[in-house]
Amino acid sequence: MLILQTTLLFFLTALAEIIGCYLPYLWLRENGSIWLLIPAGLSLMLFVWLLSLHPTESGRVYAAYGGVYVTTAIMWLWWIDGVQPTRWDIIGVAVALSGMLIILLGSQESL
Repeated sequence: MLILQTTLLFFLTALAEIIGCYLPYLWLRENGSIWLLIPAGLSLMLFVWLLSLHPTESGRVYAAYGGVYVTTAIMWLWWIDGVQPTRWDIIGVAVALSGMLIILLGSQESL
């Protein structure tokens, strides 16, 4: 159950980071309103707070988070940007998530 909760927390964290970066992108590249920076800043603050809730050491959290971030970014590519992932995107997600699981499950033993 802890792995499922942690994975969900990782996805929420990644979504907060992506939204926090996407809104300034809209402002800078797509001529969006400068007011987009307010929810962007709030989203990035949420991202930092969510990172602090993860139940292990910060370095391990950052390393494992990378796998979920890659997965969330590819889902964003598909659902928001409207670009269907390639098989290489899917293979990359599988490799990234495998690395995340190795880090999280292996954290129970020391080197």
